[in-house]
Amino acid sequence: MSLAFTSALATIILAYCAWKILNWAWLKPKKLENFLRQQGFSGNSYKIFHGDTKDMSMMLKEAKARPISLSDDIVPRILPYHHHIISKYGKKSFKWMGPRPSINVQDPKLIREILLKHDIFQKPKGNSLGKLVVNGMVTYEGEQWSKVRKIANPAFHQDKLKDMLPKMYLSCNHMIRKLFEIAASDEESFELDIWPHIQALAADVISRTAFGSNYDDGRKIFELIREQSHLFIEVSQFDYIPGWRFLPTKPNRKLKANHHEMRGLIKEIQEKEAGMSIEEVIEECKLFYLAGQETTASLLVWVLVMLCMHPIWQERARQEVFQVFGNKEPKFDELNRLKMVGKIIYEVFRIYSPAYLIFRTNVEETKLGDFILPPGVLLSLPIILVHHDHEYWGDGAKVFNPDRFSEGVSKAAKNNEVSFFPFGGGPRICIGQNFALMEVKLALAMILQNFSFQLSPTYVHAPSSGITVYPQHGAHMILNKL
Repeated sequence: MSLAFTSALATIILAYCAWKILNWAWLKPKKLENFLRQQGFSGNSYKIFHGDTKDMSMMLKEAKARPISLSDDIVPRILPYHHHIISKYGKKSFKWMGPRPSINVQDPKLIREILLKHDIFQKPKGNSLGKLVVNGMVTYEGEQWSKVRKIANPAFHQDKLKDMLPKMYLSCNHMIRKLFEIAASDEESFELDIWPHIQALAADVISRTAFGSNYDDGRKIFELIREQSHLFIEVSQFDYIPGWRFLPTKPNRKLKANHHEMRGLIKEIQEKEAGMSIEEVIEECKLFYLAGQETTASLLVWVLVMLCMHPIWQERARQEVFQVFGNKEPKFDELNRLKMVGKIIYEVFRIYSPAYLIFRTNVEETKLGDFILPPGVLLSLPIILVHHDHEYWGDGAKVFNPDRFSEGVSKAAKNNEVSFFPFGGGPRICIGQNFALMEVKLALAMILQNFSFQLSPTYVHAPSSGITVYPQHGAHMILNKL
């Protein structure tokens, strides 16, 4: 009797597991597909298990293998599959992230609604490996997010940013001195790849501002976080496979090893300066990293590239810098007087949006615009596609024109909705946006005070998608001493 009972129980368990797998891999995706098509969405038919992920990986690999000319549209290289799906099916389309459909949302009105209703449209839950890279405020929801945001807000208030400026200046001045050291004393111009110097600057700034006297420890921690971020990009393509994070693959093992090393370094800092728990310090590091290194480095390098491509704008920016600062050290209040520089930065933010794509998911059945979404639908908000859309930015959407921001951000586009959102939007807008903008303004002003610059003949134009939009083959330039 007991054998028969055990056999029956095992059969029931196996049948239940088989049903769960069948529902996850086929029945639920097909039900969602039918639901979306009935509401007018278009996309490829679902392919069991992997959906569109194989084609996405192949197109991304092909895009990265081919540089483009300076005049080419950068979107097909940064989001090749996204661009392909929209070209084929239109803006009201979807793609398959494994067995989960991802709806494209490009309508600024709908984007605004999604970003404002952050209690309903939340950030998708990542796997445990993702939490080794990004956790804390950027992934918290509800009361937990509100509590941590309230605690973190004062660190980015204007008076705190003003206190950070001298440390930022030290880092920028250190980079300028290094650039002069690269050139021989009798050389008026010299060639180099500016990209690693920009990355080092961004890391240096957040190490000084976040850690102060523990600056060297901070640099090592941020190096680890940076490596974690790029490892996560590598493993995230398998995110839809249940249990993948537990497999002892080389990237998975490295992610966990780096996390343990980072905890050890932070524990040493905590023992020197009591007041915060290890977890609180870890999450503060990640927050500073996201706000202050990847985004800032990406933005600054593309500002320099675009000013090489448009020397008239470079000279206008330099004239403004000398008019406001002369050869003196830039001061906090004076940075706000750099109107021309500000317009240039915003225009580069529009064309080369460092955060080029964000995702949300609805936690309950809800209406969005004219259609109904069942719970758990993945919503894809392609920032860079909206920033390049002729419908919102006119016929010159692909053209570098900082003057479009002459009347401010709110009047730059053809509508008053969310057509420009490089830092996200709504209550969850990036807490570090003013930190990043201040750093880029200061660094650019100091570079313009000391050098003119142009693209080297060896420069290869290859904007690429990673954590942010970065120059795949570096940013080779010729710098001329002033």
